[in-house]
Amino acid sequence: MAEPAGNATHFGNETIPESEKAGRVQDVFTSVASKYDLMNDIMSAGVHRVWKAAMMDWLAPRDGQRLIDVAGGTGDIAFRFLKRAPGAGATVCDRNGEMLAFGRRRAEAGRLAGRLDWAIGDAMALPFGDGRFDVCTISFGIRNVTRPEDALGEAYRVLRTGGRLMVLEFSQPGNDGLRALYDAYSFNVIPAMGGMVVRDRASYRYLVESIRRFPDQESFAAMIRDAGFEQVKHRSLAMGVAALHSGWKL
Repeated sequence: MAEPAGNATHFGNETIPESEKAGRVQDVFTSVASKYDLMNDIMSAGVHRVWKAAMMDWLAPRDGQRLIDVAGGTGDIAFRFLKRAPGAGATVCDRNGEMLAFGRRRAEAGRLAGRLDWAIGDAMALPFGDGRFDVCTISFGIRNVTRPEDALGEAYRVLRTGGRLMVLEFSQPGNDGLRALYDAYSFNVIPAMGGMVVRDRASYRYLVESIRRFPDQESFAAMIRDAGFEQVKHRSLAMGVAALHSGWKL
């Protein structure tokens, strides 16, 4: 499909004005917030937990570090980071207050509330000063940002010199047969699951379509370099269904 022109962007397979995308994405995540973590388990058969563990293995959190988890939703990545590094701190930033509210309740239940800050903010205009954080993570969120390049620029800005960015996102399987199977599952099964579990088929249709719109591994790595990051590397997960991207502010 052709790329949108002018001040237009994609909302799944639909072309819309850029000014509308943030609000429509906000509506999607408000709708699915209460069952978001449950649906992640159902859709991936729990594999997303393996991918997030791989993210933490590569990231190797350390005591004393300060994390910002952008588009951090219910806090899953921040919780994992703090469990790996009990002497670290974390801030979860997301546009959606409903998602953050569920995250706060999870933090209180897990006795992590005292080590976490929560902030409503836009990935393209983070409400923090320059060089505030040692690590910036974005997990399954950057494809929903209106201008991902702006979000990468903001990640670079709020990291200190020597800080690290790591992005976990769905990507493009390199095998044609796997891609065909994955598409069949994604477009036929996932929206139906969303309809049954969350009673919102349309939101999960959008989420599937947004995955197909996201750049492949090499193209996204180039975007990270363009934002100023160095030593940019990526690792495919599940034969390219998802990918980890790492970059350093040097």
